[in-house]
Amino acid sequence: MSQHALARPALARPGAHLADALPGGLTRDVLLVLAGTALIVLAAPLTIPLPFTPVPIALSTFAVFAVGASLGPLRGVLSAALYLAIGVAGAPVFSGGQSGVGIPTFGYIIGFVIAAAVVGRLASHRADRHVPGTLALGALGTLAMYACGVPWLAVSLGIGLREAIMLGVVPFLLGDALKVLALAGLLPTAWKLVGALRPETAPERR
Repeated sequence: MSQHALARPALARPGAHLADALPGGLTRDVLLVLAGTALIVLAAPLTIPLPFTPVPIALSTFAVFAVGASLGPLRGVLSAALYLAIGVAGAPVFSGGQSGVGIPTFGYIIGFVIAAAVVGRLASHRADRHVPGTLALGALGTLAMYACGVPWLAVSLGIGLREAIMLGVVPFLLGDALKVLALAGLLPTAWKLVGALRPETAPERR
């Protein structure tokens, strides 16, 4: 194997993610996890409360998807799990300045961890490098989040699944679609920029 091949950067390897454009090892990965958590924390207060449901319109879901895709499944899950742990410990980092497990929206926060895993895994298979793949990635991440959030909402409020869907899914479908569209514009563009700035590290096209 040539010296050039040995020095080939991480972006050229199978399963690479946007964060792998940054050099480094374990220290880099720890900092990336912390940065991912910080991004989710910063996005959490950016909400629009709705008077008819305890679930707000929130930007934190977009942050979770971006973190999962950019960092990959392991680092993305760790970022989302750390965010969850900080809130469970009592810090008011959840949407609306809430914390703890006794809130109706806690299931969605559990869903953040699952969604980060789903989105990150799909990004490992290059789904985030083109628009159709990113649309699918975002849609599946959204489904994963709702799969956790809706049952918790139903139990927390003492209502049936149908009513929980009406309160915790239907009002947000348009916003979710816009978030996924934004993600589909952001991630493939980021990959193109990385390839333009560092052509020697650009992933090979299939």
